[in-house]
Amino acid sequence: MNAPDPSHASDTPAAPDTSNAPRPLEGVRVLDLTRVLSGPHCTRMLCDLGADVIKVEPPDGDMTRFANPRVNSLSTYFVQQNTGKRNVSLDMSTPEGVELLLGLAERCDVLVENFRPGVADRMGIGYEAIAARNPRIVYASISGYGQTGPWVGRRAYAPVVGAESGATKLSGDARGGQYANDPLSHADVYTAIECASAVLAALFQRERTGRGDRIDVAMAQTMLYVNEHVHDQLWDRDVPADWIRSFQPGDYPVLTCANGETVIISGHPAERGTFDRFVRAMEAPELFDDPRFTDVPSRLANYGALMDRMRAWAATVPDPDQLEERMAAQGLACGRLRSVAEICATDWAAARRVVVEVSDRGSGTLRIPNAPWRFAGSEVGVRGEPRYRGEDNHAVLREVLGLSDDRLHELDAKGVLSSRVPGRS
Repeated sequence: MNAPDPSHASDTPAAPDTSNAPRPLEGVRVLDLTRVLSGPHCTRMLCDLGADVIKVEPPDGDMTRFANPRVNSLSTYFVQQNTGKRNVSLDMSTPEGVELLLGLAERCDVLVENFRPGVADRMGIGYEAIAARNPRIVYASISGYGQTGPWVGRRAYAPVVGAESGATKLSGDARGGQYANDPLSHADVYTAIECASAVLAALFQRERTGRGDRIDVAMAQTMLYVNEHVHDQLWDRDVPADWIRSFQPGDYPVLTCANGETVIISGHPAERGTFDRFVRAMEAPELFDDPRFTDVPSRLANYGALMDRMRAWAATVPDPDQLEERMAAQGLACGRLRSVAEICATDWAAARRVVVEVSDRGSGTLRIPNAPWRFAGSEVGVRGEPRYRGEDNHAVLREVLGLSDDRLHELDAKGVLSSRVPGRS
């Protein structure tokens, strides 16, 4: 694990100072009706790009508010996806709550929701109802299987979608049939990214046409879209025996150095040309004449033996730095097997501001990942602080809808507005 090293500061070009620069989506207002992960990550991206995101929660709150770890009544899971958004809490089972939501939507550029298909319509806040009030709005819906088709009513979360879309089987097949849910919710986060991309395209299109649009993004379809091996899974013809099908990164070497650290090398040792690079890095020219490794089919047939040889060699290399140096000389990329905490402690992470500190709403801070983009002339990334449920009810409704204090207090009394802003600890 490498600690930040100030001595390397002069080796890295200074990032441009964009602290006072405008944000790319400044002036864009987003109404966020989402919960858990797929929608909140999408709207976090828009927030980090400069949009004014108003998160609307029901009285019982986003379920991730109740996750652990937590501090000062804030879940760190919630903080990572929602820092920087303003927060309003409405009871949309009431006519007044629905009317408030429609009024907010009328004054927003984008609305993102991830209810099950049909729920928003039943609540009176579906696309038709919103577009009737604001035809310029970009209305984005995230769901498991889309807003149309025979699976429209199925419940879906990331593990279910991973199973249905072939991702879980593909991963398990690569590990000898050991099937398990991935600890990362790929279907949620990939769908969030695809949805945010579509929202940006629709906003660009609106600049030319003056019209909004409706966006329908399905998690299962997204998982096929981002799976680089779908083409191969759908191929039903022969493949030349002397080629590796679709690169097969699941077979790339995982090696342990003499000091016990593990590395992964990007490259298939059985592949044409790549085998030669590995042999030269290992300084083992005798492998060129080994009949077990003369061509791709023979190397695949004897892949266990080839990997045993590579593992034995790696065990003689003192550490990952030296192994990476030897691999890089042959054009092969190599990386340590690190934990999240370990990479976040590197000089690279410090130089790139990979992790940022945000208020824990008490006397301390929390660390969360920063946005990955850097703009030469614009400020982007995490800003603001995490908000409690309903904390911005009065400020947002006064600013956006022009409601008076008397009206706001009346809505409080009726339970249309609610909040949970605990005392600081």
